[in-house]
Amino acid sequence: MDFKKIKTETTAVTRQKDMFYEGTGNIYETTAILAKRANQISSELKEELNKKIAEFSTASDNLEEVFENREQIEIAKFYERLPKPTLIAVHEFLNDQIYFRNPHKENSDF
Repeated sequence: MDFKKIKTETTAVTRQKDMFYEGTGNIYETTAILAKRANQISSELKEELNKKIAEFSTASDNLEEVFENREQIEIAKFYERLPKPTLIAVHEFLNDQIYFRNPHKENSDF
């Protein structure tokens, strides 16, 4: 998924707690789902950022030749301006873009 194209808030917003009951019926289960999804998003963003920064790394590890690369700085600033993974996860949950299931509830139905 392309997280750069998601239009969501970049700061925390007060929300109605009733919106978080709709999918699961349990606020704690919703919180666990959001936490797991935020961790997934965070790891995907970190992998992508590391790949882009690795393109600019030098072969020699000389401490005397430390210099700032303008492209690396621009890439880092771009990723810093993206919404935080928790805000992206909340946006996805409220727009029904997250698939989740609880195997314990599925087994108790039988």
